[in-house]
Amino acid sequence: MMSITKIRKKFRYILLRKLLIASMLIAILSSFLALSLKHTTEYLENIFFLKTQYQPFYIFIFPLIGLLIIHFLREYLFKKKENKGIKEIFDATKNKNKSLPLYKIPSHFINGLFTVAFGGSTGIEVSTVVATAAIGATAHRKENRFRNYKTALLCAGITAGITILFSSPIAGILFSIEVIAKKTNKIFFLTNSIALTIASALLFIINETPLFSISITTWHYYAIPYFILLGILAGINSVFLTKMVLFFKSQFGKIDNPYYRIIIGALILSLALFFFPQLYGDGYHAMKDIFSEAKPIATLGVIVTFLALVLLKPIVTSATLASGGDGGVFAPSLFIGAFLGLVLAAILNTYFGTNVIPVNFMVIGMAAVLSASLHAPYTALFLVCGIINDYTLFFPILMVCLIAKYTSKLLFPYTVYTYTPVILKS
Repeated sequence: MMSITKIRKKFRYILLRKLLIASMLIAILSSFLALSLKHTTEYLENIFFLKTQYQPFYIFIFPLIGLLIIHFLREYLFKKKENKGIKEIFDATKNKNKSLPLYKIPSHFINGLFTVAFGGSTGIEVSTVVATAAIGATAHRKENRFRNYKTALLCAGITAGITILFSSPIAGILFSIEVIAKKTNKIFFLTNSIALTIASALLFIINETPLFSISITTWHYYAIPYFILLGILAGINSVFLTKMVLFFKSQFGKIDNPYYRIIIGALILSLALFFFPQLYGDGYHAMKDIFSEAKPIATLGVIVTFLALVLLKPIVTSATLASGGDGGVFAPSLFIGAFLGLVLAAILNTYFGTNVIPVNFMVIGMAAVLSASLHAPYTALFLVCGIINDYTLFFPILMVCLIAKYTSKLLFPYTVYTYTPVILKS
């Protein structure tokens, strides 16, 4: 007869083997989901955005259509079940009795796609995160012995999804650690390393190009004080973004009729897009245009325009989310950071003769605002280095990300995903 020790070893071996197989399946499915959502959204967004350029009246139609489609899908296909973003993952990881149901995969995929494609001023990142986490949750539910590894399996899906979206394997696993899991163990690293490896292999096979094509040559020590200033401003702007999202959700929540919420949200969004088409969708098209210019001309009018984009993006993002759109603060943070860095560089060069490099400030600004918005400096660091495929600015980005994070925490200790409103009992 087998000894108890041998039986336990055999049981552990079988469990480990099943975890490995589950992790591979989660990674493959999550990678293809992220890849398909990324390219489908980009394709449709480009088509619809081009339509608005030639026929501006579409600006007043597309956001309304997108929000109405999402509302009807939620009402009739998904049985009035709302998407709450990353908070759904937090609920699932903290509560043993809660999980992410299977419908969250198509729900977030479809809603994220329609939100951004029709001009909603957010991104597909959070939709991807929740949908891929739901894939991990499905594996957890199928095998009862996986109940102790729920967080690890959810994060395996997320790691693969973020890796694909931003072409950055390190950012994928760091996001899972910094934002979702907080605590790790051997099983976590095993499952997530498998997810990271498979997603990275897919990126290599399909030869996925970086999101932004940027040439970073160098950075100068004399710019460090200005980098510090950028970090402080990034922290302040991230708090403005967080407070706007919370404020709009609170105010729109007081409107009982969902169609009124949709109309008001679509109107705010359309008016902003009419005057500032750069705010359309995730805004990556506007960022690519600026990055393609060797040195943007910094007239007073241009500086005012860029400053308006920095201030308006949190408002239109908040209106998008509060009126029923799907998404989060990933893409808005990158957008705000890029234009914040550009504005600061333009002001420093034009009025103070500092001769700083604008593209460096844009890249560092992207990472800084994202770090402050998520309270995840290391994720922001590797994510931004990944999407430009360049690590020249590694040390200034790291420094500014930490400054931005602690500036934001000093002003407001919560993110959009961690804030819980206090309900006063009468």
